Amino acid sequence: MTDLFEGPIWLIGCGNMAGAMLEGWLRAGADPRQFTVVRPSGRPVAGGVRVLTAFPEDEVPALVLLGVKPQKLDEVAPALASVLDPATIFVSILAGVELAALRGRFPAVRNVAKAMPNLPVALGKGVVELCTDADGAAARGVVERLMAALGETIWFDDESLFNVASALTAAAPAFLFRFLDALAAAAAELGLPPDQAARLAARMAEGAAALAATSDATPQELARRVASPGGTTEAGLNVLDAEDGLRPLILRTLAASRRRGEEMAAAARGG
Repeated sequence: MTDLFEGPIWLIGCGNMAGAMLEGWLRAGADPRQFTVVRPSGRPVAGGVRVLTAFPEDEVPALVLLGVKPQKLDEVAPALASVLDPATIFVSILAGVELAALRGRFPAVRNVAKAMPNLPVALGKGVVELCTDADGAAARGVVERLMAALGETIWFDDESLFNVASALTAAAPAFLFRFLDALAAAAAELGLPPDQAARLAARMAEGAAALAATSDATPQELARRVASPGGTTEAGLNVLDAEDGLRPLILRTLAASRRRGEEMAAAARGG
């Protein structure tokens, strides 16, 4: 991965998502000495990665990944903005914080982008949405190569569509985990040992997702292939496909996630 990116990378904050990205880059072969994690706790991360409680004074970052909680943006921004070079590529993974809000806090940086990864980036099997208002094709290419090491990447010119896609791929793994938990719990209610039910649900999802990702058939068609007329699968699908079944529930779920993102964007504008 050494030829995917040159220069020091700072991770400002290293919680679950930024930590998953770091794990994915290291898994892809990145040199851990290329990374500096800045976090108030100073807790170590992966072996060989420098962890500091304050911004380094011995280098200028080529790229900064901002991964603090969105509510902490205004605590971090003034000091961080003062140490960045205009040529630093700035990438934010803060949910709900718009490009304009980032520009307002980091005015000297030329190349600002938003990225929204999901936790499977740790395995190189993630999805990363990307959005920028910068014209620099070179910087955009650098970000693309770096994020492609984590999985599938897709650029959005429309920031509002970026937000919808983020609800689908970044938030929805949690919704899928809830669904798997519900499947396992239901199987346990019907008599399976809970640990066996959980293991079977996870393995089922792994295979089904791989099939959906590689098949030319739509998920709807794949479901039809599983279900025999009048059979056990069709009986279960009839429950999910009811008027008050799965589709309206998922629509309400994604809409709630997007609505919260809009609220967070409004708060960041006001900040």
